Amino acid sequence: MASKVKVGVIGGSGLYEIEGLSKIKETRVKTPFGAPSDALIAGDYSGVPCVFLPRHGRGHLLTPTEIPFRANLWAMKSLGVTHIISISAVGSLREEIVPGHFVMIDQFIDRTRQRVSTFFGEGLVGHVVFADPVCNILRKMLHKTARELKLTSHDGGAYVCMEGPAFSTRAESHFYRSIGGSVIGMTNLQEAKLAREAEIAYATVAMSTDYDCWHPHHEDVTVDAVIAVMNANVGNAKQLIKAAIPRVASLAPSPAHGALASAIMTRRDAVPAATIRKLWPIVGKYYPEHAPRKSKKSK
Repeated sequence: MASKVKVGVIGGSGLYEIEGLSKIKETRVKTPFGAPSDALIAGDYSGVPCVFLPRHGRGHLLTPTEIPFRANLWAMKSLGVTHIISISAVGSLREEIVPGHFVMIDQFIDRTRQRVSTFFGEGLVGHVVFADPVCNILRKMLHKTARELKLTSHDGGAYVCMEGPAFSTRAESHFYRSIGGSVIGMTNLQEAKLAREAEIAYATVAMSTDYDCWHPHHEDVTVDAVIAVMNANVGNAKQLIKAAIPRVASLAPSPAHGALASAIMTRRDAVPAATIRKLWPIVGKYYPEHAPRKSKKSK
């Protein structure tokens, strides 16, 4: 398994690179879902192949709703990524999750309205198991690594994914607390769903930057406040990534790596060939009879 591991890192606000990569190659991947958020940066870190992608594009050009989630995950899969570590700035919905703390998310609550969160459709229907929406093998390793680095890390929590780009109303913030939310963000739910369909082990490292607007003794969240905490904490995120990447190669295989084995509902002979070709990096291993023909080189 170790020789086949490739780690994808998706960086959020404030994280636009992985320091220390060697054999760096920048690739602009063409996908059936348009261009990804930015060029993907491939390289090696401590002998482990990696791919980095800034979620909002370098310079933070894309709103959460504008992020091309399907293109991003299709591109990662097409480059052979097996595990994704997602770094995400979030607001805290819990007193004990202090700005500056990390939360290793284990659940999601979807409050988005304008996004496509699946690769399925166009004649191919599938329903992946999503009761545990992140890879717990990867998540537990990240939590253990953070603790070893003396970083404050909370083991589990529910990420409320809202549409944005505006922050919550006060009533919404209190509501999200009442339904069990631990943190609130705008991006990771779609990534987690698409990663599961693409059979990629996925985990979110949520970086608390503020108390949203529910806390009576703290200022309401602002962009300036988020950036200030992110700038102070981005070094910790980079430290965590560097320590975690070499450990991914020794992890046990994730159940996510076989997520489609019992998920596809459509009768095999009824799936359009065009759909299989479109999703080849994702579903191709289940339809070997549709493998693209290798073009003969002219003599």
